[in-house]
Amino acid sequence: MIEKFLNEEQDPKAVEKVYSRLVDLLSSGEEIIYIAVQKKPLVNLFPDCIAITNKRVLFFTPANLGLSIKFVDFVWKDIVDVHTKEEIIGAVFSVKTTNGAEMAVDYLPKIQGRKLYQYAQERKEIEREARRQRDLEQKRAESGSIQFDNPAAAHAATAQQTYTAPAPVVTQQPAPAAPPAPAPAPVVHEVPKPDELTEKLKKLKTLFDNGLISQEEYNHKKLDLLSDL
Repeated sequence: MIEKFLNEEQDPKAVEKVYSRLVDLLSSGEEIIYIAVQKKPLVNLFPDCIAITNKRVLFFTPANLGLSIKFVDFVWKDIVDVHTKEEIIGAVFSVKTTNGAEMAVDYLPKIQGRKLYQYAQERKEIEREARRQRDLEQKRAESGSIQFDNPAAAHAATAQQTYTAPAPVVTQQPAPAAPPAPAPAPVVHEVPKPDELTEKLKKLKTLFDNGLISQEEYNHKKLDLLSDL
């Protein structure tokens, strides 16, 4: 389980001791991101360690000749600054909190100091965005604005706020109707007598039925006769 925290030549014994203690301290949803181990130039029997999780930074210090270990932790929302300073021998990693507290570990291998700084900056950026969202929510709550999860509800509320009463409808009295124009004189057509027209149509049909005239001739002659009506 600790192999992924030994990529930068961390002391395996120190990492194992910190890891076993750290597992018991993790809260729900908390994950270990990185563990760095102090490396003093001469005696390095009981090194200090730093662990970074997705929720906080923890500083571990051995006590009682290595028989026990103490720790101090800072949650990301309370950290205002992280800093790494590379010196001739190793690097110093430090954090500063909102209430002015500071914590640092020196003699860290430089590559571990850089990793600590990299991961810390990433977590700070995430926390800044989370803080910005919290501030926006607080401002919305203070201003009394209503948040809608349903876009249709938001649209309905906006429509209610922007509703304007319709203008009154003015009914105009219709103008007096003009007197009707005189009806045109009826056109009188000379219509063949019904019996005569019927006889002609019968004869025309007989000619067509007997095949003496074509369909086109029959239709044309029938129209001529009917046009006289």
